[in-house]
Amino acid sequence: MKTSVAILVVEDELDMLKGLMKMLERESYKVDGVSSGTEAIKRLEQSVFDVVITDLKLPGSSGIEVLKKLKEISPESVGIMITGYGTVESAVEAMRLGAYDYILKPFDMQKIKIVVRNALDQSSLLRENRYLKKKMQNEWQVEHVIGKSPGMKKVFDEAKKVGPTNTTALLLGESGTGKELIARYTHHLSPRGNKLFTAVNCGILRDVFLESELFGHVKGAFTGAVESKKGLLEVADGGTFFLDEIAEVSLPVQAKFLRVLEERSFMRLGGTQTIEVDIRLIAATNKDLEECIRKGTFRDDLYYRLNVFSIHIPALRERKEDIPLLAYHFLRQHCKKLGKHITEISPEAMEALKTYDWPGNVRELENAIERAIILTNDDTLPSINLPQKVKATAADSLPDISGTTYQKAKHAFFKDFNRKYIRKLLGKHEGNLTHAAKEAGMDRANFKRLIRNTDMD
Repeated sequence: MKTSVAILVVEDELDMLKGLMKMLERESYKVDGVSSGTEAIKRLEQSVFDVVITDLKLPGSSGIEVLKKLKEISPESVGIMITGYGTVESAVEAMRLGAYDYILKPFDMQKIKIVVRNALDQSSLLRENRYLKKKMQNEWQVEHVIGKSPGMKKVFDEAKKVGPTNTTALLLGESGTGKELIARYTHHLSPRGNKLFTAVNCGILRDVFLESELFGHVKGAFTGAVESKKGLLEVADGGTFFLDEIAEVSLPVQAKFLRVLEERSFMRLGGTQTIEVDIRLIAATNKDLEECIRKGTFRDDLYYRLNVFSIHIPALRERKEDIPLLAYHFLRQHCKKLGKHITEISPEAMEALKTYDWPGNVRELENAIERAIILTNDDTLPSINLPQKVKATAADSLPDISGTTYQKAKHAFFKDFNRKYIRKLLGKHEGNLTHAAKEAGMDRANFKRLIRNTDMD
């Protein structure tokens, strides 16, 4: 609806002001008009306008100052400059401030209509791009990067600190901990967040194929190079480049990559032309790079270039309080993909998930949940559908119940659970009964009674 579009006209010639306003109102725009730059700036501070049409020469503040204020207050809004005193300098300044067009008087009203229509299209694109960028950042923060444990809170805090910079970051952690997700999260927090994020797993490609993938090649550079090809570094220009499993890169390729970090330039495989790139690098590894340096498989100068800001991502066994969050996230995600309607994870299944050590980390947990969803035909995911090794670990954690009745076994299980639960709470709160009771959702007297009724060996 055009009536939702607000336009401000700033013109000190009253006949021209009235004519422009009347013409735009006939187009069903919501139009406001003022006759001085000072009034225009006041109006911009009070209301939001999609388009501002302003004369260059105005009483009070100039049209250039009006445009400056417009961009300061509403970057997505579009300015159109009109003037009878056109100079190259004023046109350049107007365009530098984001003016959509620069129109000389006298002008045809039909031209103004077309310019306004095109300016509104640009304004709409700017707002949409801003919205999509913000939405993308929020989605990565809320939907993809999951964890409330102290270890993950530290990871998030460090990513938020390094994200807005152009600093090279090194992500450390076991396979499957989510290093690429943290790299993407860091990218979307940066000024490059709306540019390309390019990821390469160095453990998959080796030697000449990795070199060709990263730097590109010219025709005839090696057997099978039947045409020239751009490398991913060239494609990623302006964005973030993520090198996963950096420890797997051969020493010759490491040397070439060191040059990229030092000089922001490289040559294609078999080429002679220097190509300059503007990238932000994030690297990751599951190996001890200092040990690799001692073994002679990793360059120390490249390590020091990469290790400007390192983030350690803890293994899943070190942040078991995150398992329920992750499990339900994967449950929702894969139920949607598989067309299932499972809403709960049974207490027994959740206990098994929290007991298992997850050597494959988050990736292994996701695979286990997806497999269990496929096997489940109810609205609750049962422990029986989890992988055998996950169930076996949970069974091994039960107290010894051999030769006992069901009631005695049940009593022993809950006593064992109470003991572990109380010990963990008291350890977390350094023996403070009041704080431990509060977290347990109990008053202090009942919590003390629970301790007395539980054999705390």
